Amino acid sequence: MVEVRGLTKYYGDFRAIENVTFTAQRGEILGFLGPNGAGKTTTMRIITGFMPPTEGMVTVEGYNTLDESLEARRCIGYLPENPPLYPDMTVSSYLKFVGRIKGVGKGDLAAALDRVLEKCILTDVASRIVGRLSKGYRQRVGLAQALIHNPPVLILDEPTIGLDPKQIIEIRRLIKELASERTVILSTHILPEVSQLCSKVVIINDGTVVVEKQLKELAQGESLEAVFLRYISKEAEEKSAEQEQV
Repeated sequence: MVEVRGLTKYYGDFRAIENVTFTAQRGEILGFLGPNGAGKTTTMRIITGFMPPTEGMVTVEGYNTLDESLEARRCIGYLPENPPLYPDMTVSSYLKFVGRIKGVGKGDLAAALDRVLEKCILTDVASRIVGRLSKGYRQRVGLAQALIHNPPVLILDEPTIGLDPKQIIEIRRLIKELASERTVILSTHILPEVSQLCSKVVIINDGTVVVEKQLKELAQGESLEAVFLRYISKEAEEKSAEQEQV
């Protein structure tokens, strides 16, 4: 479970996000949506412990990411938009390396490697050089490194960007399987992906959350695209009206 409470982040005088609040439960895929520059990446980086908030807090499986940072990060598997791969290593040697960094015990490493190779359909390419793999396989390796320590929480930032239709279908299927026993937060620009994968949606615009609802409650008789545009436009109109009054 992930709880985000009142997150605010300033870069100098620039406010990137303000009072961002939402929750994601185990077994749930939460779609985190917003236009470019809305604050999605900043929020994801704070959740994963990459940087601290100016205000607010995040708890991951009950651990506060500020006061119990190491414990919280051990609970998280993170796939950024550009997976942190070493192109000159083989798939298996890279995943072993990541496993050691993430605290997988020496006696458990071989089993952990076999598990993620099978789960991410990488067994046939385990001995190949990462840099020689296709984009789809590299994305699978990125997922495997996020899973090597078997975390209860997965944070996925644009996991299917740049993939062909077949690869997209494979990655979406894998995400669904992974979510059955984990909390998954999925940041994406692809609204049909949210419709197919997610049970809950959070929309952020101009640094603030404008909606947090179950998908079935959000898109009653409307496409997700129409709902998304309506909330973004509504928020923009309200901010414009407030500025005019001032």
